[in-house]
Amino acid sequence: MKILLIGANGTVGQAVQANLAARHTIVSVGRNSGDYRADLAQPASLEALMERVGKVDAIVSAAGNVHFGPLGEMTAAQFNIGLQDKLLGQVQLALLAQRYLNDGGSVTLTSGILSTEPIRFGASASAVNAGIEAFVAAAAIELPRGLRINAVSATVLTESLPAYGPYFAGFESVPAARVAMAYQRSVEGAQTGRVYQVR
Repeated sequence: MKILLIGANGTVGQAVQANLAARHTIVSVGRNSGDYRADLAQPASLEALMERVGKVDAIVSAAGNVHFGPLGEMTAAQFNIGLQDKLLGQVQLALLAQRYLNDGGSVTLTSGILSTEPIRFGASASAVNAGIEAFVAAAAIELPRGLRINAVSATVLTESLPAYGPYFAGFESVPAARVAMAYQRSVEGAQTGRVYQVR
């Protein structure tokens, strides 16, 4: 398969690429690295990316920014970061996928544990992740040509504990390589409308 991987240079993205590259052709995409450049927060950037890459068999998004901070101090602009980047950016990918995926192809998006397990300073991430998961469930019943869509929702990564560990007190971490297996399941499997939880 020819797989478009957004966020290929991130911690999850690198693990996904390591998992899938042995069996598939990976087209890597990042804001500042990879075979192509694109920005989830810029719809025109994603449209131009798809025009350049052309038809693919799977699209995987392992990217998306959100703002973490106290709700009492959060501005609408800060909350909007996650809406424009992680939520609408991934929705835009799914919408474009209808034109650029080969028959039977798949889209795999990234949500996260905060959709169901909120933490302090994570209100924006909780809202964004829940929105992604609801979109996946709804989009799965409408996609044409046997196209599939799923999301991967992981807890905090073991590799990210130095940066994010204090936010996730009492959460058990998981290694990125284990999370990558959920993306493999989505790409190489047959299910649709699923949220693969990695806890």
